[in-house]
Amino acid sequence: MSEEFQEIVPVAQEAGEDDNEQNPIEERKDKTSWLESLAQLGLGDAILRFATGALTILALAAIVALLQIFLTGAPQNAGAVEDPAEAAASQGEISAVSIPQAEGVYRGISRSASMHTVIPNRPRTEIVIYTVQAGDTVFGIAEKYGLKPQTILWGNYYTLRDDPHRLSPGQELNILPVDGTYYEWQSGDGLNGVARGLNVTPEDIINYPGNNLDPVTIGDYSNPNIQPGTWLIVPGGRREFISWSAPIGVTRQNPGIARQLGPGACGVISDGAVGYGYFIWPSNRHYLSGFDYSPETNHFGLDISGSLGEGLYAVDAGVIVYAGWNDWGYGTMVVIDHGNGWQSLYAHMSALNVVCGQSVGQGAVIGAIGSTGRSSGAHLHFELMHTSYGKVNPWLYLPPP
Repeated sequence: MSEEFQEIVPVAQEAGEDDNEQNPIEERKDKTSWLESLAQLGLGDAILRFATGALTILALAAIVALLQIFLTGAPQNAGAVEDPAEAAASQGEISAVSIPQAEGVYRGISRSASMHTVIPNRPRTEIVIYTVQAGDTVFGIAEKYGLKPQTILWGNYYTLRDDPHRLSPGQELNILPVDGTYYEWQSGDGLNGVARGLNVTPEDIINYPGNNLDPVTIGDYSNPNIQPGTWLIVPGGRREFISWSAPIGVTRQNPGIARQLGPGACGVISDGAVGYGYFIWPSNRHYLSGFDYSPETNHFGLDISGSLGEGLYAVDAGVIVYAGWNDWGYGTMVVIDHGNGWQSLYAHMSALNVVCGQSVGQGAVIGAIGSTGRSSGAHLHFELMHTSYGKVNPWLYLPPP
């Protein structure tokens, strides 16, 4: 075989190997013929719609996967939870995909719509009128309005006369907006004097909004531009209480000092028993049924429980220096001078068992529990006084109950 023939043979062999492979042009012709055949059978549109749906589902799945990676910072475990889009695809339909809220990711604070405007509470500056109800007390009314009990008394002197026992249903009380006093301006008053008497400064009165005073037009403090009869709120103001229960110092040497209290005052007393200097309980019961000792409300005694007609006892030996009616709300009352600086008082009694000038021993029956005078029920109002110390807290001197 010639060299030319030998050289041609490999080429022919290579050409033979290529013959086993399909010609690209012929391959395209075959595919075109295949598609044309499907189209002739009416399946072309169905296949196109199926392919479009599949691509859409794949796109949604990719979006969900990207969101999960974005929210959690790491790809989800492929085998842990079935993808909602794939589940929908398996059922032949596309449903809304719910993206789970990742832990630690917050969507913000939701805001609820409201058709109403909320107006913040502002401090009250005007007087409120309160009608007393059955069962009310000065303490209860004060607590209801966030005030001190003495403010209720200081705001209603003409009604209560500084006496919490005067409180009765139907009364109309001034309720101040702040703790302090309520003062009626008098002709000839000066701001300096009024302020000093109520323990405040003139500016405390002038600048309080509820008084409607203009600092520019108020004028001279000694003769200010304030009309007589004007009621002024004095924030932080305070004054001494006026008490008509019994003056301190009703003694055997000077019993006539109690004449202003009523017809129970005694005349001259020459002599009598002297106390031991310690006290017993004046009643059978040793607990309260009303007010406690409370100087801030001008109540300087104990309202001790008792039934109508129960006996009352002298807490120590002494002489009767007042026995009879009290015109200022204590009803039938007895005062004993113990001759050692001490006096004891018993009020609202229903009966007397003693007379003026009579000496009594410790524990002697002096009368009976009642509800005379300004009283809301049977009880004993009891006070202890000393000529040097004034009215004292009886709890500190009576035996433990």
